[in-house]
Amino acid sequence: MGAPFQRLFGSALVALFLWLVPVCAAAADITFETAPLQIISTGGKVHTFTVELAVDSDQRSQGLMSRRHMARDHGMLFDFGVTRQVMMWMKNTYLPLDMLFIAKDGKIETIRENAVPLSEAIIDSRVPIAFVLELNGGTVNRLAIAPGDIVDSARISGLKP
Repeated sequence: MGAPFQRLFGSALVALFLWLVPVCAAAADITFETAPLQIISTGGKVHTFTVELAVDSDQRSQGLMSRRHMARDHGMLFDFGVTRQVMMWMKNTYLPLDMLFIAKDGKIETIRENAVPLSEAIIDSRVPIAFVLELNGGTVNRLAIAPGDIVDSARISGLKP
């Protein structure tokens, strides 16, 4: 009985490996461009970040999943291409994140601070938005970022009339 079990177990391991290789390779193939981004408080204080851009469905699906570290002045900007209510989650995301839900004009509408790593709870924008900016958890509190502040970048025209 030992030899048939070993063959079955070996076959199962090979099948699992063959299934995982394309899944891992697909995730590894997703790359993100980076761009500068500024948050301008209602009091005029400017905070500058370098953000990765999640602009297509594969990039938005991957997001910051599986990342263990992100530099203090970095983040990820999700561009949905349209204005709509957005729902996010933290599945497979190991970093606590602050999520800023941003209107097409660059105004921060809603903020959800310190999203719990690995949680599958839905994080709702509550209002129609065009962008989500994810920053390290605690950044919003540390920099006193608030709804009504303006986000400006090449993708978001927050300061243009």
